[in-house]
Amino acid sequence: MLEKIFKLKTHNTNVKTEVIAGATTFMVMAYIIAVNPTILSSTGMDETAVLIATCTATFVGTLLMGLVANLPFVISAGMGLNAFFAYTVCDSMGVPWQVALLAVFVEGIIFLIIALTPVRNAIVEAIPLSIKQAITVGIGLFIAFIGLQNGGLVVAGSKLVAPVDIKEDFHTAGICAIIAIIGILITFVLYIKRVPIALLVGVAGTWCIGMLAQAAGIYVPNEAQGFYSLYPSFGITDFSAVGKTFASCFDFKMLDTVGIANFIIIMFSFLFVDFFDTVGTLIGVSLKAGMLDEKGKLPQMRSAMVANSVAVMTGSVMGCSTTAPFVESAAGVGAGGRTGLTAVTTGALFLVSMLFAPVITSIPLFATAPPLVVVGFVMFSTVTDIKMGEKDWISAAPAYICILVMPLFYSISEGISLGIISYVLISLFCGKAKTIKPVMYVLAALFLLKYIFI
Repeated sequence: MLEKIFKLKTHNTNVKTEVIAGATTFMVMAYIIAVNPTILSSTGMDETAVLIATCTATFVGTLLMGLVANLPFVISAGMGLNAFFAYTVCDSMGVPWQVALLAVFVEGIIFLIIALTPVRNAIVEAIPLSIKQAITVGIGLFIAFIGLQNGGLVVAGSKLVAPVDIKEDFHTAGICAIIAIIGILITFVLYIKRVPIALLVGVAGTWCIGMLAQAAGIYVPNEAQGFYSLYPSFGITDFSAVGKTFASCFDFKMLDTVGIANFIIIMFSFLFVDFFDTVGTLIGVSLKAGMLDEKGKLPQMRSAMVANSVAVMTGSVMGCSTTAPFVESAAGVGAGGRTGLTAVTTGALFLVSMLFAPVITSIPLFATAPPLVVVGFVMFSTVTDIKMGEKDWISAAPAYICILVMPLFYSISEGISLGIISYVLISLFCGKAKTIKPVMYVLAALFLLKYIFI
C-alpha cells in the first residue's frame, strides 16, 4: 500500500529510511511548538490556543504535502513571519491580532490562486540556474547559522554576533555550547560513515548528554535566564483553549480600526515573504536532493504550493501566523527522505505532540544544532556547481549576493529578492539584456517597489 501511494522504489528509498527521515525532521523543528505560541502570545493571543493552531496547521499542510505532492517537506508557522506578525504588524502598527489573522487568511486565498495559475510556473522557470544553485547554498549557510544560534555557539555581541564565552555562565550557556560542539562532531562522524540514523542520533544523543550533565551537576537549570530542566516533563494539553482564537479572523468589524489600504499592504507583505520563502525552500532543497527534472523544474511544485495555501488558511482560522515549507526539512532530506512518507511521518508526530506538548517542548534547542550544522554543510557543497570563471561573472556575482544575503539578513526571500535585482541590473549594464527573461524584469521591479513602499 505504501509503495503504491509514495512510489518508494521509484525514488530509491524504503519505509524505514522515510520514517527515520520524518522523525529526524520532527526532532529538529519541534521547537516551533514552543516558540510560536511564545511569540504570538505577545499580541494577546492565548498561548495554548496558538500551540494547538500551530500543530493543526502543520499537520494539515504537511499531510497534504506528503499525500498530494509526495514530497518530504514539512509546512509549519514560518519563523520571521511570526515575528513580523507579532512585533511589526500587531505591536508597532497597532493592528489587532484578529485583523492580522484575516490578512493571513486572504493571503492564503491569493497564494492558492497563484499556485493554480500559470503565474507560478512563469516565476519559477524565469529564475536562472545560477540563482537556483545559489538558493541551495544560501539555505545551507542559513540553517547552519540557525544551528549555531540554537547551540548557543553564536550570540549577540558588540559586532552584531560573537562567539559565546564558555567560561562565563559555564553551568548554563557555557556547558550547553560545549555539548552542542560534541554533538556536532559526533553527528559529522556518523554522517560521514553513512550511518542511516546519524541526524536523529545527533538530536537524541546531544539531548541525552545534556541530561547526563544535569544529573552530574555540570548543567544547572536557571529559569530566570531561560535555561530550564533538560528532563522531559509530562502533561496533557488543554484543548478547551482553542475557542479563544478559533474563527477570530472573521471578525470583520475589527477592520475599521485599520483601514482597507493598510490592510492590503499588510496582506501583500505576508504574501510576498511567504511565496518566495516557499519557492526558495522547495527549489533549494529539491536541487540538492536531486528532485528537479532535467529542465530544473520541480514537477510537484503546484501541489506543494496548494498544500501550503491550505495550511495558511487553516492556521489563520485556528489562530496561527503564516505557514511555509520549513527550511529544517533539509534535515529529513539529509537523512534520506525522498517521498511524501517522510512528510506524513512528521505530520503524524505533530498531531501526537499536540496531545503531549509539554513532553515535546522539553527538547532543548542546543540538541537541534548538530543536524542543522551537518545538513548545512551538505547543502553548501552545491557551491562547486556554480560556474565562477571570469566569463561567468555576470551570473556568478548575483549568485554570490544571493548566498551572502540569506544568512546575514536571516531571510530566504531577501536573498532571492536581491539576487534577482542584481542579476537584472548587472546583466543590463554589461550588455546582456537579451539573456534576461521578461518575467525577471517584472520581478525585479516588484522587489524594488517592495523595498520602497513596504
